[in-house]
Amino acid sequence: MTKVSFKITTIVLSLIISLSSCINGDSKPVAEVEEVEILPENIVELRDDQIQLAGIQTGSVEMRSVSNTIKVNGIISVAPQNQATVCMPLGGFIKNTNLLPGNAVKKGQTLAIIENQDFVDIQQNYLEAKNKLVFAEAEYKRHTDLYKDDVYSEKNVQRVTVEYKNLKVLVKSLEQKLFLIGINPDLLSEDNISNQVNLVSPISGFLKAVNVNIGKYVSPTDILFEIVNSDKLFLELTLFEKDADKVVVGQKIKFFINNETDVHEALISQTGKSVSDDMTFRVYGTVLSSCKNILPGMYVNALIEESDIKVTALPSEAVVSFDDKDYIFVFEKEKQEDGNAMTEYLIVEVRKG
Repeated sequence: MTKVSFKITTIVLSLIISLSSCINGDSKPVAEVEEVEILPENIVELRDDQIQLAGIQTGSVEMRSVSNTIKVNGIISVAPQNQATVCMPLGGFIKNTNLLPGNAVKKGQTLAIIENQDFVDIQQNYLEAKNKLVFAEAEYKRHTDLYKDDVYSEKNVQRVTVEYKNLKVLVKSLEQKLFLIGINPDLLSEDNISNQVNLVSPISGFLKAVNVNIGKYVSPTDILFEIVNSDKLFLELTLFEKDADKVVVGQKIKFFINNETDVHEALISQTGKSVSDDMTFRVYGTVLSSCKNILPGMYVNALIEESDIKVTALPSEAVVSFDDKDYIFVFEKEKQEDGNAMTEYLIVEVRKG
């Protein structure tokens, strides 16, 4: 197994290069020339005392799991079912409201009281139609029984039947109008007819926008309130086409908001199925924990962790930098020279890529 030297400092590297230069470099002629071993430029040898002085250790190359990351950006978003736009289907005047943007609201909570005389007309028409339906139903049953006894003609029964069914349709349609303006038909009677209705929140959350004030007339198309439930947020990230095959559902996401140092986590819940004209596609991630500082619409920087892969790895201590280059020293062999124990190392440059 290949052994690599650890804990080699720059000082030791300088020593090694200096020793190598003394052996391999040009030297002035001397009176007597002794025969010496000329080492290749990428080989150095050290005595045991030099190894001990430098604190050099050797170890083996290992297989380690390494995870790469993809740098992306995006925004905090909310699923459609967790945001609501509130309107008043029949319009009216704002009688009362005391809410401001940012206020928390609960599902069913009154957002505003709206006044309109048309509300009275709908309630009146409903109660009158309901009373007529009671009479028409009784007439329908009576005529049907008499027809069976050959007392009434089929034509009379048909006329009563049509009247009865038409009233059922009218009552049902007026019921839906009442539901539309927030009135429960089952609780309506001649004693509680009102020209005011409560506009209630369809979901729990906080008010993103409040577009009303007392006395203002609102039409059916006006947006009165916008509500967002921030308990279940998700990330909408933009990736380049080249990274499409690197992301799958379930991968971890670490993201940062603005210049915060806090790290938030999410999991990829869905990946885009098409590439846009600018050669990007969308990835969606579910935020794992809620935080009051995370709000819809915020810009985020994120890191998507790719699946772990096995690679040949060395400790960082085994890499020595010199003259803007990185090197490792690979153990070659041990030998005896002039009674000294020597160890040879192969110098290998480490390159990125």
